[in-house]
Amino acid sequence: MPRPPRQTTRQGSSSGPTLFGRRLLVPALFAVALACSLVGCRGESRVDRATREKILLLGNGAEPKALDPHIVSSVGDANILRATFEGLVTFHPKNDMLHEPGVAERWEPNEDFSEWRFFLRKNAKWSNGDPVTAHDFVYSFHRLLHPKMAAPYASMLYFLKNGEAFNKGEIDDFALVGVKAVNDFELVCTLERPAPYFPDVVKHTTWLPVHRGTIEKYGAMTDSYTEWQKPGNQVSNGAFVLTDWRINAHVKVRRNPHYWDAENVKLNGIDFYPIDNNFTEEKAYRNGLIHYTYTMPENLVERYRETEDPELRIETYNGSYFYRCNVTRPPTDNVDFRRALAHAINQEVIVKYVTRGGQQPAYAFTPPSEDGYHPPDVIHYDPDKALQFLQKAGYASGAEVPEFTIILNTSEAHKSIAVAIQDMWKKTLGIEKVKIENQEWKVFQQTVLDLDYDVARGGWIGDFVDPTTFLGMWASGDSNNNTGWSNPDYDRLLQESSLLSDPARRYTTLAEAEKILLDEVPVLPIYWYTRVYLLHPAVKNWHPLLLDNRPYKHIDLQVPENKP
Repeated sequence: MPRPPRQTTRQGSSSGPTLFGRRLLVPALFAVALACSLVGCRGESRVDRATREKILLLGNGAEPKALDPHIVSSVGDANILRATFEGLVTFHPKNDMLHEPGVAERWEPNEDFSEWRFFLRKNAKWSNGDPVTAHDFVYSFHRLLHPKMAAPYASMLYFLKNGEAFNKGEIDDFALVGVKAVNDFELVCTLERPAPYFPDVVKHTTWLPVHRGTIEKYGAMTDSYTEWQKPGNQVSNGAFVLTDWRINAHVKVRRNPHYWDAENVKLNGIDFYPIDNNFTEEKAYRNGLIHYTYTMPENLVERYRETEDPELRIETYNGSYFYRCNVTRPPTDNVDFRRALAHAINQEVIVKYVTRGGQQPAYAFTPPSEDGYHPPDVIHYDPDKALQFLQKAGYASGAEVPEFTIILNTSEAHKSIAVAIQDMWKKTLGIEKVKIENQEWKVFQQTVLDLDYDVARGGWIGDFVDPTTFLGMWASGDSNNNTGWSNPDYDRLLQESSLLSDPARRYTTLAEAEKILLDEVPVLPIYWYTRVYLLHPAVKNWHPLLLDNRPYKHIDLQVPENKP
């Protein structure tokens, strides 16, 4: 999943001007609260009060694009949706490799893992009291795959037989797609090819159900950005329900009394704060306004580490930070020029002196995995090789390279990296005319989708624990590719890997595919992520997770022992 604007990878209104008409701008609300804290407003802090009331206060990157699981693609949006919706299978609180029952009580595959049968619990309900049924999932998958929906993450459902063909308009009968409600509480998913890890896949946001009656009350099945997302209108099935959304201020969710496991939900609610500036966010944390920072200013990480502050968390994160290259227009349409750019980036310098959060220099796109995938070791800083490729691209020197632009979503962290890379390209290759352009997150997303860029910042967090979540996005026509790059041999190897049952052979085939990707470099690997953040000691049952997908129903707040 693309990493939101903090980032990554993340990015509302309940009353007053509608979210879908005029844009309500109220960032001043947060600024006033912060100013109050800075001057020492009397009484308990907002965090102290929220802890007592069991309301979790979270920094969450950028403003959400939407609160509809079928039209979002960033981590920040998914964080909110995991609180308000629940899929067939959900996340384990301590181990990404384990599964927790969601709407489905249990599931079972056929012999070759090409068909999965989910048995739904009969006490799962929507927030309006309606039962959640297998038909809701069929409707939801139909909606997401419908060509008119133009869902950015439609390719996640290409696991279903004929899912891709239906999404691309090659067939128009959804009954041919591999999902069927046997009855109200039994759902069968028939896949294009075997997938032993399919329960990991259906945890993803795109597989969440939506309430048909609510969707169609406010528009057609495939309408986007309708009033159904507004507090008071939205019907969901998760542990929490949407109660307030104020653009650039907050998204608030509160306990859902109709949730099937409501008695075991420990929090009374969660407030998500879109704070783009990581210095503002860190200051908000220090002044008792939030329990958690979405990220950390790079130049403050070392200070926290030196004091061994226990509230600083640095954890392995299954993600890749990279730059996309638009291969459809010059100068990045030239593969040797892209190779020159790749080998002129000193990843070691970036992680040591710019990001400073324990990130690992990326020599490939896919992070190495504990279960045995080792990506090919290809991309490294090599000034001599970079210059050779520049000359092969037809440039006697960097001075001849035409002007091009790096675009990034507005963030000091992203800007610092871009400035460092701009300087590396200048010093190593002699390229003088590289511009850096900041864009607001939603604008940035659309610019990348439209292929209206030269080089664009990218971040990708694994949707599940398997290398295909990284490599599948570069297949021809994938909705997350957004580079214009395509290679038939790469596509063939991905297809071949999906038919292999032996993990070692499968990983070898995937590594062969990744070699092609790294040779033609439509993407420039920079580093593999870590999660670097601050967490208040009042937050309990918060464990390190490789994918960082928190099942909020397990999180608790307890007043620290040293508090009155």
